[in-house]
Amino acid sequence: MPLVSVIIPVYNGEKTIQTTVESALSQTLTDLEVIVVNSGSTDRTQQILQGMSDARLTIVDYPKAIVSVNRNRGVTQAQSDYLCFLDADDLWTKDKLACQYQALQENSQAAVVYSWTNCIDQSDRVLRKCRYVNYAGNVLPQLLLDDFIGNGSNAMIRRQAFAEVQGFDESLTNAEDTDLWLRLAAKYEFTVVPKVQVLYRISAQSKSSNVKRMEVMNLRVIEKAFSDAPSSLQYLKRYSSGNLYKYLSYRALETQPGQQKTLTTLRFILQSAIASPDLLKKPIIAKALLKLAIMTFVPSKQAELLLQQFPKIANTFTFMGYEIVDLSQLRGTDK
Repeated sequence: MPLVSVIIPVYNGEKTIQTTVESALSQTLTDLEVIVVNSGSTDRTQQILQGMSDARLTIVDYPKAIVSVNRNRGVTQAQSDYLCFLDADDLWTKDKLACQYQALQENSQAAVVYSWTNCIDQSDRVLRKCRYVNYAGNVLPQLLLDDFIGNGSNAMIRRQAFAEVQGFDESLTNAEDTDLWLRLAAKYEFTVVPKVQVLYRISAQSKSSNVKRMEVMNLRVIEKAFSDAPSSLQYLKRYSSGNLYKYLSYRALETQPGQQKTLTTLRFILQSAIASPDLLKKPIIAKALLKLAIMTFVPSKQAELLLQQFPKIANTFTFMGYEIVDLSQLRGTDK
């Protein structure tokens, strides 16, 4: 039986699937199995996978379905007591599995281990780092405030714990990762490998680019998590919702000029300001509104050129700097 099972769901992933599978097969922990769940792909994904020769690689074909369904399908094929999930366009560093497996061996109380993440573009160039944190043990309060794990390609999970919480929620088309982490954190301890080991790809075609769906699914996850959370943590709910709308504002403003949803983006910005009135005193709101105005009223090609000339206006990633992401930031607030 392999030490670790890696599950890779894919649908029409011909551009990245080979490098993603290779990043799993080239791990320094070699005693593993890689299960690719090909979910009704209509491009060259199947041919690419069939051209890869490695006894540790298994390809299973299923009808098209959402990622939470396909991840659960992969688990039914897995033989190991340790599960990892890798999206079909993400990459790992070579020591990711070895370090995470060792961390779980050294922390018998922990059911989940995560690492740090950097975001990459379609050419594998690093765009930015994600949050580098070291939360361990009971991380439920922190996860209710902010999903510091950040993506589904990150964690290694003990299979017994995954089964105990009944896997991914197949009704969720987004935020299924956050939902799983929250349900695991309610029952088990987490640990961390403080190294960048996950390269998360940002692209216009990724499901995280659908901001309206992100809003609906994340709000559902927040409602579900707080309905089960102890009364002592209920005060975190408004901060959790506020963080969501700051993130959604940033993502909505990352859309190419001419493709933005102006009214939706305005609503996200307004919700962010309602959640954090101090934002109204910060440059980010004026910058966000100016960028949105340019995207809306200037022809798309000219708007793109204009934003390239004024990168300080174009860069609304600073929305993320106003998220409340650490419990220590709430000291002195009214609970």
